[in-house]
Amino acid sequence: MRIVFMGTPTFAVASLRRLKEDGHELVGVFTQPDKPGNRKRMTAPPVKEYALSVGLPVYQPETLCDGAALSLLRSLAPELTVTAAYGQLLPEELLRVPKYGSVNLHPSLLPKYRGPAPINRAILNGEAETGVTVMHMAKKLDAGDVISVRKTAIGADEDAEQLFERLAELGAALLSETVPTLADGTAARIPQDEAKATYARKLSRELSPIDWSKPAEAVFDQIRALVPWPCASMTLYGKTVKLWHAVRGGETAAAAGTLFARKKGIECVCGDGKSILVTELQPEGGKRMAADAWLNGQRAAVGTAL
Repeated sequence: MRIVFMGTPTFAVASLRRLKEDGHELVGVFTQPDKPGNRKRMTAPPVKEYALSVGLPVYQPETLCDGAALSLLRSLAPELTVTAAYGQLLPEELLRVPKYGSVNLHPSLLPKYRGPAPINRAILNGEAETGVTVMHMAKKLDAGDVISVRKTAIGADEDAEQLFERLAELGAALLSETVPTLADGTAARIPQDEAKATYARKLSRELSPIDWSKPAEAVFDQIRALVPWPCASMTLYGKTVKLWHAVRGGETAAAAGTLFARKKGIECVCGDGKSILVTELQPEGGKRMAADAWLNGQRAAVGTAL
């Protein structure tokens, strides 16, 4: 099938790769413009890097709403447009260009967690299950009729980076199975239940500070949900410290918010009388490191309160 693919981050690369491996004719890859990175050097999106590495034509329009993108898409004459984490809403006139329409891969079980941060929000909210959905695209964000769904349990210790990787591959496999049904006319059209729709808002640094009065499980979910950005944070010795990894602790009689130096990390007491053990952190202005190494640098004796 002649396909135009639209995607930007690493999550979308797995889907583009799978479509190519399946033998589809990828007539164009749309992705976001390059952005300034370290030392203000322009950085290409992961989808662009992969597409160029395998000889696919890449387009990076600043907007899809000025008429130029519509003309370009018509000139490419795709039979299907596939999007995955592209980062721009497609105007209705673009959705109608391909013979078999336009579909989107979204990393949640729609209609739950529409929007830009479904993976992180699912972990942050303590969900036990998530998945991927392929849907027909509509004018409203992530609201189109569902074609196919694949569910998966969220690992008890799985963080957002790990879940991103798993869902990227799960989504690529689901796309591989779904695209042929669009050509043979067997693709489903299941309307979403608007009454069950939720929105996964974009992440911000306001989510980072930990409230130790919350239950330990909620704090643990916060830490794993916000990796690698913006990361959960706490204050140590008057400075902000990012938290990269923790494990569940046990029961404790200490007051919520009490921190103890332990042999393998920092024990943090939460509001339900349970604790978590921070095992990896990043001090302000420093590098990511093991928490016990940081404690050694502070000369904090095991068992002392911080």
